[in-house]
Amino acid sequence: MKLLNQSEDVMTDGKIEKNNIYFVGAGGIGMAALERYFKSRGYNVAGYDRTASALTHALEGEGITISYTDSYDTIPETFRDPAATLVVYTPAIPQNNNILTWFKSNGFTPVKRAEVLGLVTRSSCSLCFAGTHGKTTTSSMAAHILHESKAGCNAFLGGVLRNYGTNFLLDNNSRLSVIEADEYDRSFHHLQPYVAVITSTDADHLDIYGTEEAYLESFAHFTELIQPDGALIIHEGLKLVPRPAEGVRVYTYSRDSGDFHASDIRREEGTITFNLVTPDGCIGDIELGVPVEINIENAIAAAAAVWAAGVFEPEAVKKALASFMGPKRRFEFHLRQPGHVIIDDYAHHPDELRASIRSVKALYPDRKLTVAFQPHLYSRTRDFAADFAAALSEAHSVVLLDIYPARELPIEGVTSQIIFDRLTCPERRLITKDEFVETINTMSWELLLSAGAGDIVDYLPLIVQHYQSDVK
Repeated sequence: MKLLNQSEDVMTDGKIEKNNIYFVGAGGIGMAALERYFKSRGYNVAGYDRTASALTHALEGEGITISYTDSYDTIPETFRDPAATLVVYTPAIPQNNNILTWFKSNGFTPVKRAEVLGLVTRSSCSLCFAGTHGKTTTSSMAAHILHESKAGCNAFLGGVLRNYGTNFLLDNNSRLSVIEADEYDRSFHHLQPYVAVITSTDADHLDIYGTEEAYLESFAHFTELIQPDGALIIHEGLKLVPRPAEGVRVYTYSRDSGDFHASDIRREEGTITFNLVTPDGCIGDIELGVPVEINIENAIAAAAAVWAAGVFEPEAVKKALASFMGPKRRFEFHLRQPGHVIIDDYAHHPDELRASIRSVKALYPDRKLTVAFQPHLYSRTRDFAADFAAALSEAHSVVLLDIYPARELPIEGVTSQIIFDRLTCPERRLITKDEFVETINTMSWELLLSAGAGDIVDYLPLIVQHYQSDVK
């Protein structure tokens, strides 16, 4: 399989033969990791994004020039020569974006972020984590394990890992790379994993795939891309029928069974400890730094990937999983005080949302749970309205916000109302996001879970401030 087949003129022996790289959609979490990677290797890096954020400000502080105006006038002169500049874009950027259009009209051949990420997998021993959900946490765990071991790694993560305050880990002495493999727009088809992990294949992104069958076929093709001497780690019970090449080792995992699984799970005083069973034996007393139920399986998958890569150090695994703080927005505590607890989670698929709700209820079985949920995308809301409602109805109270559109235009008849009308929980409210802070601050609640892939998290500081002020 040839990677970057639209831009082979800029690639030689796994290296970009241009000095400048311009990123369109520079503020995306995945794009930021690549920007830092190439900046560390001496390339000139610049880009555009629609809005400024804490991440883009951090990138600017690291010497990366970013503009926030959709006009070719903002492109630095250095980056206007197609012979010297590679243009990378994210599929989240509309094709009629003025900057992207200018590049296309002036001799440039822009390439997708995933194509460049594929170059990294081709020139390293890569551990690639795919799945509808779980891939960010699992890949972050694997990166932290490797960072704590002698092997080290370069990591391109889909979330900011709280242990390091970044989504990118750099180790120029390591042959290993850890990559979150995104199925959106079939981006992960550009990768060539040495170890591939598939955590889940619940249908998603039906605006791209159309049917569950097409979605599963996309994952099946991903398994064909594993290097012949590599390995596939797959969750037991998936509908997926993998098609790895001859010579690829295949292992299964789950919480309770498979080649890798947990035994003797212990839950006490806010901790989760278990023994990790591998094909080589058992490692006792693995303690989770983020003690939620789903992280048992996430930890098993991460450890399995490191084992399959041949760099497994039991003590490093134990140390790393115990000290793992998790990515931002993955079961992240924002407030812990006797009367009020606030947890935020990126859950934006019904199965993720259900798992998050059940994990919170298991941690605090004696408290009534309020869930504030912001649906993400009109198409996902349309396709899974009933499933979202069923998951949310497991809470005591639901505060449902309007849809965060992200890359989409509105779809007629699709609003948060189609979820709200199906809710069966004891208490429910339908609000706009501008009403969110006041609604929560005037409600009576003990345990709050905010969920969604939009900007709901940006409103939490005002809520936290309100309740911290009450304590004082």
